[in-house]
Amino acid sequence: MHRILRLSVVLTMSVCLFSMTIAHGESDRPIKLFDGKTLAGWDCFILDPAVKTGDVWSVRDGILVCKGKPLGYLYTNKEYRNYQLIVEWRWAPGKEPGNSGLFLRILGDAVSFLPRCSECQLKSGSAGDILGFYGFEVKGPEERLKIIDHAKLGRIYKVGKVTGAEKQPGEWNKAEITVAGTSIIAVVNGQEVNRATGCDVVTGKIGLQSEGGEIHFRTVDVIPLSE
Repeated sequence: MHRILRLSVVLTMSVCLFSMTIAHGESDRPIKLFDGKTLAGWDCFILDPAVKTGDVWSVRDGILVCKGKPLGYLYTNKEYRNYQLIVEWRWAPGKEPGNSGLFLRILGDAVSFLPRCSECQLKSGSAGDILGFYGFEVKGPEERLKIIDHAKLGRIYKVGKVTGAEKQPGEWNKAEITVAGTSIIAVVNGQEVNRATGCDVVTGKIGLQSEGGEIHFRTVDVIPLSE
């Protein structure tokens, strides 16, 4: 009888541990925000209301293509607080590289080409700069922190990257942005290029920016992180 009871306890514990392992594995598994076929799961804001989403954003051969004009951004239906964002991007081969960015923790409704949020810059030559718009705070070392009071965009915070790690325009790059509590860490092509602290901690949407240059995305994944 005691042997049967001990066996039952062992089996129960094994099942519990197995279940915890599965749950942990699922939490570490990337969620594909871009499915490679459609814009499912995304909404769009375009500064010119006469322009349709398909005139700016389209999917070709598994790649999300943004023409860069007019100004605006795609943003997720769902909101996230702490996460790792994994993005592969390139500037259109044969064309002049331009400007774009990854919007993090977007707050409020879309009313401007720049929402209230933090941003990991993708501008050619500046990938990895971290900014905050409309008073969204991001902080960093004094020598790399700039605070600008803009007439239309409110207070802008900028933490300049430590180093550049971009590939040549037209080649694919990979950004891994960890948004965790008050910190934002930017890794570009496997190298940490920036780390901001003192960031506003809120739940918000994730966005991809249209800002002047044709840019391509082939991976947009998110891994939610626990508190």
